[in-house]
This record gives sequence, structure tokens and C-alpha cells, in this order.
Amino acid sequence: MKSSTPRHGRGAVSNAASRYSGTTREAVDDGWFPEEPAALATQVGVETSRSVIARNQSPDLPFDQSLNPYRGCEHGCIYCYARPSHAYLGLSPGLDFETRLFTKPDAPQLLEKELAHPNYRCSPLALGANTDPYQPIERQWRITRQVLEVLQRARHPVTITTKSALIERDLDILGEMAAAGLANVQVSITTLDKALALKLEPRASAPHRRLLAVARLAAAGVPVKVMIAPVIPWLTDSEMERIVEKAAEHAAVSAGYILLRLPREVESLFAEWLNAHYPLKAAHTLSLVTLAHGGKIYDSSFGRRQVGSGDYAGLLARRFLLALKRHGLTAELPALDAGAFRAPEGKQLDLFR
Repeated sequence: MKSSTPRHGRGAVSNAASRYSGTTREAVDDGWFPEEPAALATQVGVETSRSVIARNQSPDLPFDQSLNPYRGCEHGCIYCYARPSHAYLGLSPGLDFETRLFTKPDAPQLLEKELAHPNYRCSPLALGANTDPYQPIERQWRITRQVLEVLQRARHPVTITTKSALIERDLDILGEMAAAGLANVQVSITTLDKALALKLEPRASAPHRRLLAVARLAAAGVPVKVMIAPVIPWLTDSEMERIVEKAAEHAAVSAGYILLRLPREVESLFAEWLNAHYPLKAAHTLSLVTLAHGGKIYDSSFGRRQVGSGDYAGLLARRFLLALKRHGLTAELPALDAGAFRAPEGKQLDLFR
């Protein structure tokens, strides 16, 4: 079986070894295997941690602390910038990233202890900064919901980014928190084309279900921002205005976009995917990505890595601004209330046992 053969329900078309691995593997088509590759089952392991809150000082991010209930993501989005993180586990950022997942079942308890620490300073906690907190295994593990229950009891502000309609399950918690100024949500919509979405992000909710989730969150009083993330040159960029229009129709209060980013292994994985699914568009798409990042396939500079630079990036920015004005989505999500926080009681001594 060739390494570039797409698998049904999976995003990556290869599984190159981790960059930290001492050995390498190469798939070879010797004519003995069937043309259809065998299905890959999802494997779930348990990860133990000493802490669950990650902190950052990036000027590109609207939050300084985040929590990820899962490592790896079954959604299988080929463009996911989190894929390279799987290499630190000795696993591939390719198929391993979407099939070999890790849960953090003690995350709610660890979070409660960290919130109770005397030196803790409250600021909005982001869920979904790395991998989706509502990916399919959340149905069974329910770690995200337990984390929300801890935050609700502590009156701690939370912001969630997802591309899953499973978030509707937690409308009871999110509605109450939003009414107190403690919750908002960003729903990511890359394309409205269902056939394209099945290839780009094979196990995420269909585009129309995400839009319905936007409407249901809004009806429950939860402020929602639709993120067109990522905008892919020559593949999805023509949909920008239509997605903004749909966001407004489904009661989003705001919208934003992020230009395609291809850090580390994501570059080769995305190029493989393009050549497997859209070979006639591959060269032009990658050339526009390079054009928008100053002649490089990826520019990690703050202020440019998410929106790009140059003529093509400037055109996207102007188109997006006009679409926001046309559909009345120029507002930002309302600020969350960090002053309402109440540290969990009776937990401080647990830290020193």
C-alpha cells in the first residue's frame, strides 16, 4: 500500500515517523496488498499530568492560559497546526495524530486544585486551543463537561473553540455561565462544501450542523464568534463572504479568519493531501501560501503568522472587512468577567499532601 493512499474517514494520507524517532519507516507498494487500505481504528490511552493549565505570552492569542482535555484529535483536520506536537510522544503527526489519542481523566480534579492555589490569578481559560475539546471521544469520556462543571462552580470565565455540534450537549452549563458573563464560544467553519469538508476534516461535524450549533448557542444566550479557520488559498478562499453571511443568518455576534498555517510536518502532510485529492490545484495553492508568507511556506512571526502579508493577504483582509460591514458583524465577543471568580474551598491543603 502506498503511503499516499487516502483512507476513508481519515485526513492524513501518510504516517511518517516522529522527527525524534531513531528509526524511519517507508511504505512500499509491492503488489501484494489490496487497493483499498484497511480501516484504522482509534486507540485511546490515558495520560497523567501534574498540572493541566498551559500558559502563553503570545500577542497573537486573546488568552494567556488554556486547558486541553485530550492530546491528538480524531477530527483529522489535515491542516491542524497541533499535529507536530504528537512527535514529542514519539508518534507520527500524520495518521497517529488522529488515531492514537490520549485522554486526561484527572483534568477536572487537577484544575480544581490549581484554581484553589493561593497564588492563582483568574483570567479566561481557553478550551480548544490545541485540540478540539468536543472531538468524538468526548461523548464517552465527558472530560470537557466535568471541566466546565468545575469552572461553573468557581464562577471562572471560559472561552471555547470547536468545530463540533456536540457542544450543544452542554448548553445547560454554558447558558448559565454566559448569563453571568462567564462564557463565550468560537465555532470554526472552514468551508460550506460538505464534500470538501469530508476530505479536509473528516470526523468533524458537517458545516450545516456547525451553523445550527451557532444558532442554538445564540438562542441559549451564549455569544458566538464564527472563525473561518483556516482560509486555504485557491481551495476555500472564495467562500469567505458566504460564510460571513451564514454566520450572520445564524445569529453569530462576530466573525474572524486565520490564513492557512503550515508549521513543521504540517507542510508535507498538507502537500501530500493536496496531491492526493486536488492534484490540479496543489501547485497553485502552495504558491499562494508562499506568496502570503513573505516567500516562505510558513512565517512564524507574531502579527503575520495568522493573517499573512503582501498583496494576496491584503486582498483577503479587505474582502473580509467588507463582508463584516455588509452583514453587521463588526462587533467583538463581549469581555468575560474575571472578577466573579471564587476559589474552590477546602482544596489548598491538598496541594501539599
